[in-house]
Amino acid sequence: MLNYDTTGVCAKNIKFELEGNTVKSVSFDGGCNGNLKGIASLVEGLDANEVIKRLKGLKCKNKDTSCPDQLAKALENAINNNLD
Repeated sequence: MLNYDTTGVCAKNIKFELEGNTVKSVSFDGGCNGNLKGIASLVEGLDANEVIKRLKGLKCKNKDTSCPDQLAKALENAINNNLD
């Protein structure tokens, strides 16, 4: 299980698991509980690069980022640093 401390969003932390490049599990600490559970459910089983492509750059209200964008950053960080 990998941890990613978020910045600029309501969720404080993202815990996720990769198996190769496949997203196996995702959970958010804080944030909009129902929405984030939905996002986690939708991305589980997908290729991490596809998740990054879909979520990277999404913004929340007047913020420069969002919880989905932070998940994309967490996955990018894990892939670029060969973490899994």
